[in-house]
Amino acid sequence: MTVIVLTNCPVGLRGFLTRWLLEIAPGVFLGSPSTRIRDLLWAEVREYAGQGRALLAYQTDNEQGYAFETHDHAWHPTDHEGLTLIHRPSVHARRAGGAAADVPRQGWSKASKRRRFGGGR
Repeated sequence: MTVIVLTNCPVGLRGFLTRWLLEIAPGVFLGSPSTRIRDLLWAEVREYAGQGRALLAYQTDNEQGYAFETHDHAWHPTDHEGLTLIHRPSVHARRAGGAAADVPRQGWSKASKRRRFGGGR
C-alpha cells in the first residue's frame, strides 16, 4: 500500500499521479504500485512539486510495518532507536529562523494581538 499526499502542488502533477494511483481526496493518492514504480513516482513528485509539499507513506518490512518520506516539509522523519518518528521544529526554532510570527499583521484587533502576542497594552 502506498499513500502520497500533495499540498499546494501543480495540477499537472496530480494528473500524472492518477495514472498509477487513485485520488481518494483532493491531493491524497492511494495505490499498490511496485517498489520500482513507487520510487519513480516519488522522484517525479520531488522534481515537479514546485512550491508545494509532499508526503509519501508506504508499507515495508520493518518494526513499524511502514516507512515515510517528506519533501519540502517543516516536519522531517528521524530515526529514534530503530523507529522512524516525525521531528517537529520547536516554536523557538521557527521564530529564531527569521519567521515573522512575532510581528502582528495589519488589521488585527487589539484583543487578538494581546491573545496572540501577550502583553497588557
